[in-house]
Amino acid sequence: MEMPAPSPTILSHKARIVQRLLQVLPEDAVIHAPEETRAYECDALTAYKCPPLAAVLPASTAEVSDVLRICSEEGVPVVPRGSGTSLAGGALPTADCVILGVARMNDVLETNYADRYIRVQTGRTNLSVTGAVEEDGFFYAPDPSSQLACAIAGNIGMNSGGAHCLKYGVTTNNLLGVTLVLMDGTVTEIGGAHLDAGGYDVLGVICGSEGQLGVVTEATLRILPKPEGARPVLIGFDSNEVAGACVSDIIKAGVLPVAIEFMDRPCIRATEAFAGAGYPDCEALLIVEVEGSDAEIDMQLGVISQIARRHDPVELRESQSAEESARIWLGRKSAFGAMGQINDYICLDGTIPVSELPRVLGGIKDLSAQYGLDVANVFHAGDGNMHPLILFDANKDGDLEKAEEMGADILRLCVEVGGCLTGEHGVGVEKRDLMEAQFSPADLEAQLRVKDVFDPAWLLNPAKVFPLSVTASRRVAAE
Repeated sequence: MEMPAPSPTILSHKARIVQRLLQVLPEDAVIHAPEETRAYECDALTAYKCPPLAAVLPASTAEVSDVLRICSEEGVPVVPRGSGTSLAGGALPTADCVILGVARMNDVLETNYADRYIRVQTGRTNLSVTGAVEEDGFFYAPDPSSQLACAIAGNIGMNSGGAHCLKYGVTTNNLLGVTLVLMDGTVTEIGGAHLDAGGYDVLGVICGSEGQLGVVTEATLRILPKPEGARPVLIGFDSNEVAGACVSDIIKAGVLPVAIEFMDRPCIRATEAFAGAGYPDCEALLIVEVEGSDAEIDMQLGVISQIARRHDPVELRESQSAEESARIWLGRKSAFGAMGQINDYICLDGTIPVSELPRVLGGIKDLSAQYGLDVANVFHAGDGNMHPLILFDANKDGDLEKAEEMGADILRLCVEVGGCLTGEHGVGVEKRDLMEAQFSPADLEAQLRVKDVFDPAWLLNPAKVFPLSVTASRRVAAE
């Protein structure tokens, strides 16, 4: 069905907004032709699409401030966008919004090895932060699977983690300070080049706020010396539940690997066909990596191997070279792309206590049978950050809706066992209507009041995070 042509009133409104934006930005930084705005109609959650009114690509904090001031004066909603890799619809536009992309803001502003920090513009990609310091023996720890493409802005918005967050923490544990631009254009500095800045922990509120409170244009990030060495071990098992029990026992033993990654049979098969990493033919496998001196690595892997053998592994393979380590990680890093080649899928990221892994994996198996949809599991097992991939056929009527219903049931299960709705992907539009499954009315009201303080007109990243039934009255009251 063809969409109705925009009314003259809407066209006039858009023309005025575009004209004002062109007064503060170069012509090539304001995207408003319908055929060009389609490039911004969704992020990596492609099930929902909506072209924005316009998109802008500022190159500095000052330009971001000008854009937000204009949109605030005009009452135009703004959706901040990093690299568009969000899996939860965090950068999904509304038809009346301006997308504010930070892709052109990718400079390194300062590097300080003595105090171990780097300050960057937030359009810089995650992996390129390490790229800027690795020749001098340092690295940036958070490493989401999309690190080649995802921007620091999005990492801060969603509090992203990655395979190595078990030891080094997620973004909030590696973020020292930000430059934040509020919806009215006010520029403010929060935190700084040191841990635990004085006063209220406003930085902790900003990290993970999903673009609801302001636009982060610059970030001061903690960098760390590269470890002396690292070595993974690959362990195969006859069942998901046994692999989950092994993870729980490793954590109980007091060993702190740098990463514990989990993959099940559907994911193993897909990645083998895609990347040929040489994984064993088994129901589930773990990749456990430790680091330190050779003696420390040998000691830690000895304990881990002893624990694994108590669970009768199908295979236990310790890496013997850098090349073998790279191959072990190749399959895991290729998992999402490999699954995308064979099926449409929804990727969840509920987080659970590690001790509940066997129960939740069993529950996902039961739900798979109930809904008649296959599930591939690949996730950060060490901190209980689940990433079940629900496979469906986008061309089959009702399949997407069924997958979404199943996903909601999996996330409710995560909350039921003491976990939460999201570990690093964010709430976005995907989980907003499940927020009431985790938070009481009083909890939600406290979060809404924080939003009121930072964005009184409710113009930043609309229709995200909070249930629409809750936010509708807030937006009306603001108007």
